[in-house]
Amino acid sequence: MIPIYDSVNHLDKRACEKFMMSEELLMEHAAMAMAREIASRFKGGKVLIVCGAGNNGADGLALARLLVIKKGFDVRIFVPFGTGSWLSEKQLERARALSITEVNAVEKCDILVDALLGSGLKGDLEDKARDVIAAMDAARAYKIACDIPSGVNKDGAFEACPKMDLTITMGAPKIALFNDRVKDRAGRVSIADLGIPREAYAGETDSFLLEMSDLKLPLRKVQDSHKGSYGHLAVALGDKPGAAILSALAALRFGAGLTTIVTREKRLNLPLDLLQSPKPVEGTNAIAIGMGLGDTFLDEELLEMIGEKACVIDADALSRAFVPQLLKADRNVVLTPHPKEFAALLSHCSLGEYTIANVQENRLQLSLKFSLAFPNATLVLKGANVIIARSGLRFINTLGSPVLAKGGSGDVLAGMIGSLLAQGYTSLDAAIHANLAHTLAARRYNGADYSMLPTDLINSLGALADQAANSGECFLAITE
Repeated sequence: MIPIYDSVNHLDKRACEKFMMSEELLMEHAAMAMAREIASRFKGGKVLIVCGAGNNGADGLALARLLVIKKGFDVRIFVPFGTGSWLSEKQLERARALSITEVNAVEKCDILVDALLGSGLKGDLEDKARDVIAAMDAARAYKIACDIPSGVNKDGAFEACPKMDLTITMGAPKIALFNDRVKDRAGRVSIADLGIPREAYAGETDSFLLEMSDLKLPLRKVQDSHKGSYGHLAVALGDKPGAAILSALAALRFGAGLTTIVTREKRLNLPLDLLQSPKPVEGTNAIAIGMGLGDTFLDEELLEMIGEKACVIDADALSRAFVPQLLKADRNVVLTPHPKEFAALLSHCSLGEYTIANVQENRLQLSLKFSLAFPNATLVLKGANVIIARSGLRFINTLGSPVLAKGGSGDVLAGMIGSLLAQGYTSLDAAIHANLAHTLAARRYNGADYSMLPTDLINSLGALADQAANSGECFLAITE
């Protein structure tokens, strides 16, 4: 896991005090990391660096000076707002002493570096800043953001923002980069070290970025075991039976010893792998409810099914009247809403009225709010970046892909989480490891990105062990 932060100003200050660094020295290391990244990707070309008035702009000016040294780069700087800090003034003086070319607009280039605003944005954008951002967005070049794409605030919201190919963030990743809307704007994210080890630079945080290496699959290492050793999951079948069947099959494929469909129907044509019962049978230790549920079961019936068992609550079941009270209990419960369902859940739990757009704009903050209100529950907020939140902690999985944007993918995830709950995982561990495995299974799919079926996803679960062991993939690349 990689720690991520709302802001790193306190980490910069601590680095200066504890390791006898200076603000200027940290800036030089940031510029050197950016220069190395650019030189590793390109043998040369015309580079335009758009520099703001603050220290983000100063980083860009320092980069210009360092890139001039490297052969093959024609470096230009655009400083639309002048200088506004002593460091930006000093870096501009150094750039001018080297006669680095200054231009008056965003012009044609091969590589464009956005060092306009960074993470220092407060309040609304001024018209001139909007114009510069629009010009950067329209430029036909490989685009690199210094720290954070300009226009994105500390919460990950933006009115206008240029689309980057790469974001090089300084010292440690900022949580704003992992809001869903920012994902397509930031491009790939790289961490630039600032002259001290990342472990020394890091501080306390409540937020973490999940890596594929964090995945722990439910591998069976005990020879003296039987089906009862791996838990028994019950899945409630409702108005849309396919959803529950997908969940149950995913649970069985992901290691549950037994999986039973709970239904009032006398005789369903179920897959041969699945059991059927009118209620959870003795020995059931986890239950999954909500997938295609509709109005099939009364609240009292669902509460009786759940009893004291660990449970996954998805889709239709999230709006049931008993949910707020259930969330206050000290038990293994996981909720798996998508943004529309989360907006309804927040209202249902008296945490405020939000539109889907509000949720997407503020999903990082709202997931934290929910986890503090219900510290015993584990939230899995689905989206481009999945947020798993519990007791004021957030774990973000950025490794998903658009192949998962297909009806039934969430049903598969609910079944996987239920499977791990049945196998004895805590609610937080079940949510984290099922979500990472879900991601990895999707990445295994070799067809066109629009064509994956939920059954393809389930079939991929059986071949994860080797790939997980060999995967070093992460959304972040470390720039040393």
